[in-house]
Amino acid sequence: MSAAKPSATIRYTAMRLLIFVGCFFVSGVAVHFGVLPAGLGGSNFVWVILLGLLLSAPLSFVLLRKQRDEMSAQLISTVDRTKAKLEANRTREDGVTQ
Repeated sequence: MSAAKPSATIRYTAMRLLIFVGCFFVSGVAVHFGVLPAGLGGSNFVWVILLGLLLSAPLSFVLLRKQRDEMSAQLISTVDRTKAKLEANRTREDGVTQ
């Protein structure tokens, strides 16, 4: 991983948030103009949030596959490096105590 490249996790999360905000906006407009039904009583805002989540989840799953794979690879390499450091420390401690 190069130092100039932003974290894959941050990039994925930001793109996921943008997709949600877009779906939230589209849902709000659709509810406002009656294309989608409004929430019951005073629950309209919660209804629009739920619609935004419902729409953004499958879109994110399909559209962000590459970013999700990059994030997964980055996390795996971080975990592997951490395991290697822990193992090196453990073997160093075992060598000192013997």
